[in-house]
Amino acid sequence: MRTDPQRRRFLRTGLGLAALGAAGMGIQAAARTQLMNPCRAALPLELAKHEIVRAAWAGLDAAQVVDVHAHLAGSGDGGSGITISPRMLSPLYPMEYLQRLFYLNAGCAHDDPGRVDASFVDRLHNLAEGMAPGFRLLLFAFDRAYDEAGTPLPDRTAFHVPNIYAREVARRDPQHFEWACSVHPYRADCVEALEAAKRDGARAIKWLPPAMGIDPASPKCDRFYEAAARLRLPLISHGGEEKAVHGHGSPAFGNVMRLRRALDHGVPVIVAHCATLGEDTDLDRGAQGRRVPSFALFSRLMDDPRYTDRLFGDISAITLRNRDTALLRAVIERTEWHSRLLYGSDYPLPGILPLMSPASLARDRMLDAAAAPVLEHIREHNPLLFDFVLKRHLVSNGKRFAPCVFESRRLLDRLSGQDDRIMRLTAAPASPTTAPQP
Repeated sequence: MRTDPQRRRFLRTGLGLAALGAAGMGIQAAARTQLMNPCRAALPLELAKHEIVRAAWAGLDAAQVVDVHAHLAGSGDGGSGITISPRMLSPLYPMEYLQRLFYLNAGCAHDDPGRVDASFVDRLHNLAEGMAPGFRLLLFAFDRAYDEAGTPLPDRTAFHVPNIYAREVARRDPQHFEWACSVHPYRADCVEALEAAKRDGARAIKWLPPAMGIDPASPKCDRFYEAAARLRLPLISHGGEEKAVHGHGSPAFGNVMRLRRALDHGVPVIVAHCATLGEDTDLDRGAQGRRVPSFALFSRLMDDPRYTDRLFGDISAITLRNRDTALLRAVIERTEWHSRLLYGSDYPLPGILPLMSPASLARDRMLDAAAAPVLEHIREHNPLLFDFVLKRHLVSNGKRFAPCVFESRRLLDRLSGQDDRIMRLTAAPASPTTAPQP
């Protein structure tokens, strides 16, 4: 993959952030460098009614718009059960320490001791209210890392967001939130945990194999896949290189070709980020096959007719500055894929200012230059709206993401069996108002 000037600038920024962490600079000092989310209040009226915002919602049914890739975060200070790695709490590990600060700042929960968990959810609620009525987010739980014997590894777990917490956050605000469970397939109780999550309204399953220690190609996953297929729970699994979370597993576990085992068991799989970062071994050429872009392997699976109704992708994180712009263009221009793509933001990442650059996309002629400063102002107030409006306005060789990419509820309902339930309810005969005559 090429390293263009845009990417080199991003890498230099990353080195600068590491230097800040190594120097022990606090979050307030970092904020003075204008790298941090200012966490401004509600969107000013002139931005809320701006033409690029109105154009982004035009032609969409907002009740069908769902962000299928949103993370919950916190410190566990609110009885949530969230845990984070000690490395993320220690300046002795500057990159992980700084990552934690940036994630919490992106969610505007960094400066509220004792209410970090609640502040993160409060901010997310406020951002969702700033979207068009009907818009919802799919909030992720995140299971612990486990070893091959099914023993939990808390010391090797980057962070843990319990299913019960994600469920309760969604239940408290069903107008804006739904939830996805996270269950490690090596757990002895993985089938029971999936069944409980389905009963409790989980819409999908979230995995990050390189961090959680999951080999998706392992026979140890078979009973999990059988249950997921039976329960109609689609699997949202990371594909390609993982930069944001460090944990227990091998980087090779992010190879999308390892997800064939799930697909062959009948599990619908949504590959997060369309595998637009990194390289993986071409397993079709054997375990020692050459390394190729992860996106090339994703493309191969997407083009395989066996998986037309089972393999999908979400467009979260594909606009990050560490992605090759050519891959972003490819996702947009493969219009035959659009009915199999789902909108996602990877929140809170849109709130980390250095990660996305509307100005760079404008220079690449993928965005109107006049839109870039407006988007930057929107991001200061509402990173969710920023990400949505940005992706609605992206263009490559005259092509844009189709409306169905953003109206992803229809596809999510189909994959999780919700459309079947709705059809049964609407097809059921009305109850008679009087008893039938003999």
